[in-house]
Amino acid sequence: MSTSVANSQQAEVTVDTATIEVITGIAAGVVSPDAPARAHVVWSEADAGLWAANYGGYYGGVIDQQGAHFFVSDTFGQYVGDFRSLHEAQDRLAERVHQLLPDVRRTLD
Repeated sequence: MSTSVANSQQAEVTVDTATIEVITGIAAGVVSPDAPARAHVVWSEADAGLWAANYGGYYGGVIDQQGAHFFVSDTFGQYVGDFRSLHEAQDRLAERVHQLLPDVRRTLD
């Protein structure tokens, strides 16, 4: 919403109140209690030793097991790391997709 204000010199100033509210909320660290939660990562084993991440309906990345190593690539094919356990690799990829795709949200029922 925008509001036009005329001062005593008849100069018009437009204030973008929606932007001000967002900036104020960010500065205060306030999160609306009815804000949707982050999407949940759903894992599927596409092949033996290959797991794919689904993040709110979007491709989130892949974990490829080679021996005792779990190699992780994110949604854009960027290398994330080499991990010693599937759990550690899944946690790291989940953190990464939350950062890369922050606008993907799950609506609350």
